Order: sequence, then C-alpha cells, then structure tokens
Amino acid sequence: MSTVRETGTYPALVQDLADRGLLDARWRQVWEAVPRSRFIGPDIWRQLPDRCEPVVGRADWLALVNSDEPVVTQLDDGAEDGPGIATSSNSQPSMVARMLGLLSVEDGHRVLEIGTGTGYVAALLSERLGEEQVYSVEVDAGLAQQAADAIAGAGYRPHLHVGDGAEQIPGMGPVDRLIATCALRYVPYTLLRQLRPGGILVTPVARDFWSGALVRLHVQEDGTAVGPFCGSAMYMPMRAHRPVLHEIEGNGRPRAAGLDPARILDLGFALYAGARLPGVRVSGHDTADGARVWVSSADGAGVMAATGEDVLQYGPGFLWEEIEQ
Repeated sequence: MSTVRETGTYPALVQDLADRGLLDARWRQVWEAVPRSRFIGPDIWRQLPDRCEPVVGRADWLALVNSDEPVVTQLDDGAEDGPGIATSSNSQPSMVARMLGLLSVEDGHRVLEIGTGTGYVAALLSERLGEEQVYSVEVDAGLAQQAADAIAGAGYRPHLHVGDGAEQIPGMGPVDRLIATCALRYVPYTLLRQLRPGGILVTPVARDFWSGALVRLHVQEDGTAVGPFCGSAMYMPMRAHRPVLHEIEGNGRPRAAGLDPARILDLGFALYAGARLPGVRVSGHDTADGARVWVSSADGAGVMAATGEDVLQYGPGFLWEEIEQ
C-alpha cells in the first residue's frame, strides 16, 4: 500500500470529518494517506442549484478540492456543446465517509464498487483493505481510463473493469461488501447475487418523488436483502437508471400555497408521498427563505412552487392539491 501525504488544507478537512464522528482511527489513517487532489483533474465545476460553474485559477481549485463539497468532473457525458449538466463528480467527502462507515468493512473483506468515477473511493478502499481485495466497475471508458491512471499514480492496482455496473462481473466470485457511488432507481438482483449471504450493500436510491435516500441492505440466506433507510444522499443516477423527463406546456395558473414547499423535500414525507403518488416527479433545492420545487407527472401536469410565493400550476388536474392532501 502507498502512503502519500499532502500539505495544505486537506489535513484540516480530514480533521473536521474525524471531529464529526465520520472517521474512526483506522479510516482517518486511510484518508490521510490518500489525498483527494490526486484524483481530480484541472477542469472542474462547482455545482450550484441551477447550473455548474467552472472553477478558474489554482487557488479556487484548491479551495474547492479541499472543502467538504462535491467536485463536478464531467458535463454532458463528456460531449462538447451540451447543456452543461453534471454527469460525473468526486463526491462530497462527508458523504463518502458516511457511506464507507455504513459499509462496515473488516480486514480480509472483498469489496465491489459500482461507479469508479475519479478512482478516489477505490483508492481509499485499496489503502484500507489491500488492492487485491478491491473491485471497481465504470461504464464510461474515458472516465475509467482517467481513474486507472490516477489510481496507479497513487500506487494502487485494484481490479478495474469497464462495463455496466448492473451486470455481473465474470469470474469475480461473491464479495463481502458492495458500494454504489451512483443513485439507483431500484436495486438490481444482479447486484445482490454478487454478495455472499451476510454481505452488506450500501447505495443511494432515487425515485420520482424523492431525489436521494441512502439504504444499507443485508443479504439473507435466501438471496433477498433487507435494511433501513439511512438518511438523504444526493448522487447522480446510474446511466441506465436516469429518470424520464416530463414535458410541461402552457401558462401557469397561480394560486396561494397552503403548504410550504420545503416540507415536501423532507425525506420521510417524500417516501410516503412517493408511494401514494406514483409517477409524480419532484426536484428542488433549499433557498434562503425555504425551498423552491418543481413537480411534474406523465400526463403533462406540473407545478412550480417557492416558499413565500404563489404556486403556478400547469396542464391538467390539480397536482398541488393532491400533494397538499
């Protein structure tokens, strides 16, 4: 295993994660040995609520990379002249630490990661368990090559594969732990079949009404898996699990909001409402006053709502009233 240390503010980030209880003593050693900056190229963006903002200049680059923020590393699947939608990132460090903690790895465990991305998580796992115990798969060949170069540059040689993370990796055999660093609409059974009974899967799950929840599943002897939701987790979706966008047309009909839009972003409510309102899609973000949300359904109904403002409803029906009820 490699030990690479970096001066600057990265140790301060690791100290902060440890102070927040997100890193035990062993994981802290791992994070100190694997600087995040080794896995992030020069072209990066900061994710804002409504767009991705390019980061210009070494000082701003270092400030973002050494912060507890996600770093966007690819737009539009790498295509030029696209709309500027983030399609790959180096995840928020506190979320990475939280997910690795939920994974409960032990010496000797074999781990599969779905979504190599920049290679940072694969390197952390290689430092913790040994590179021969770590497998990682990435669907984007360009990202996979960049990650392989960064991982090798840091001194690790885990098992890296290019392909669909939902498919079984030939010849790998069962693993003890599986972590997905992309959001799934559902957990494919092919993933469960790659875990031994008693194994643990940690993944973000994103459905229509809720944009991200972290789950921790234990695989049972019969091949099923059960486990709890462990709070919110905002991750980009697996490419095969990307949501279908609804087209909304016409002019909005204003009405007073009887419900603060911020309340529908609460994970507990969203899990419940998503079961009661299948096919209704919600996106939104926090604002200084509360939240701004967009709601849509396949029949062309839509809502735009913000705390302290009138609601605008589009298309057929009364979608906002259904949510309020």
